[in-house]
Amino acid sequence: MRLAKNLHRVGNDIVASYLVADGHGVTMIDTGLAGQWDDLLAELDAMGRSIDDLRGVVLTHGDSDHIGMAERLRRDHGVPIHVHEADAARARGTEKPPSVSWGRMRVGPAARFLGYAMTHGGLKTAYPAEVTTVTDGQVLDLPGAPRVIGTPGHSPGSIAVHLPTVGAVCVGDALTTRHVLTGATGPAPAPFTDDPTLALDSLDAIAATGAEWVLPGHGAPWHGDAADAVARVRAAAVAA
Repeated sequence: MRLAKNLHRVGNDIVASYLVADGHGVTMIDTGLAGQWDDLLAELDAMGRSIDDLRGVVLTHGDSDHIGMAERLRRDHGVPIHVHEADAARARGTEKPPSVSWGRMRVGPAARFLGYAMTHGGLKTAYPAEVTTVTDGQVLDLPGAPRVIGTPGHSPGSIAVHLPTVGAVCVGDALTTRHVLTGATGPAPAPFTDDPTLALDSLDAIAATGAEWVLPGHGAPWHGDAADAVARVRAAAVAA
């Protein structure tokens, strides 16, 4: 899905990742599920690119529905995988996420999410054997000049990835625009969050980017002021 020049989404409102391009190649933000490989190839083709143009992956965090294609890209195509140092063990599969409350859910949307994950490789994730760690504030030498923004809360090493060349910020699960367990749409806190209070506090850094595209791992892209999206997340948290 083309969002803007040099900015594409891979996947759909259930599980999404993103591509940003410039004259040096393509950077992928998150890698969704393993079974979305054909979606990745199709989006690269739509950009006039190929898998050989990928210069790096940046993971917003280490959960399985964000790292699905990472090891295949690293192992078979030599694409380096970047993740915050606090989530490196989770991304490599050597540290399991803590058990958290699922909270509210509706049977239909939850079944759709779990069914999609199961049919797209979510039960047999290949964890990346090697990762390169990044830190808050770091600007990576990758296409799109991605800047790392620490947003701990969903996980200790959750980050947002600011892409100033295309006016976007990829937020992973720092927020959602489609709750995978209830089907509710619009900016809101994401489920399966380790520390919900810390996650809300971290949203200030996303608002400060001034990005016009707020791109979550689950839900429709938000096209508008990042500060407005953050305000809506906080209002949804209060309402809940």
